Amino acid sequence: MAATEDELVVGTPDPRLRPYVDRYLGYRESAPQPLVRREVAGAFVVLILGWGAPLDVVDPRAALRSAYRVDSFVAGPFDASCTTSTVGVGIGVELLLTPPAARRILGVPLGELANRAVAVDRLPDAWLDRLRHRLADAPDWARRFALLDAALGARLATSDPVDPRLVRAWRRLAGAGGRVGIGELAEELGWSRRHLSVRFREEIGLAPKTTARLLRFQRAYATLGHDLAAPGPTSPVPGDPGEPGGWAELAVRCGYYDQSHLIREFREFAGATPAALAPAGSHPSNPG
Repeated sequence: MAATEDELVVGTPDPRLRPYVDRYLGYRESAPQPLVRREVAGAFVVLILGWGAPLDVVDPRAALRSAYRVDSFVAGPFDASCTTSTVGVGIGVELLLTPPAARRILGVPLGELANRAVAVDRLPDAWLDRLRHRLADAPDWARRFALLDAALGARLATSDPVDPRLVRAWRRLAGAGGRVGIGELAEELGWSRRHLSVRFREEIGLAPKTTARLLRFQRAYATLGHDLAAPGPTSPVPGDPGEPGGWAELAVRCGYYDQSHLIREFREFAGATPAALAPAGSHPSNPG
């Protein structure tokens, strides 16, 4: 039996938080039987503050990087797919954060969170765990979103800014969908390629080249989901190789060398080919 979304409420953060948080997603979801989802890789940070049924967040490559029986956790940038599993009624709020925003809000270098899921009560500062309890006690979603505004605003007011050169590097990569040469980027910043790689990995979580690949994949994954959702006969599901609207066209649109390149990246970052993912479309926890 599939999960049923009892509630899905989108909240808009305070305008002063928009550079850091795009939206709040409040949810209540029932899974009468065990529910397993594949979560694709991404150059973003997922923060879940929940108070319902716990989840397992499993990286099949390394059990020590996984989190078990957690209702609130942070998942750093991931360069491979992982799975989540749960049973029961899950309730909480999900935030998707860019790495520079997450670095500042969480107060932890993302190199410590890359390819890891960590329960919030195991982070160095307990403020997120306290916030989770306050959210659970709030009477409705509007009050919960207001609490998030206040807590995140206070956190940003007292946190150290991220090195502006790293923020600039991230914005260049994200703005171009990953289609920026790393050597060119290092030259723009006045750093060596090696120094950029070391600093970026420490603070943003993954190497700039891997981040660029993930940003390109995210664009392709979101495009796939958009094409599937688009109505009308002029927006078909991508078809066989070489056909109009097919995988070859998607590859070109998203900056891949060819269809084979696109498929290899999907296998690595999503654990499946685009054709296998197409019927399910995008999952809300992945940006699109």
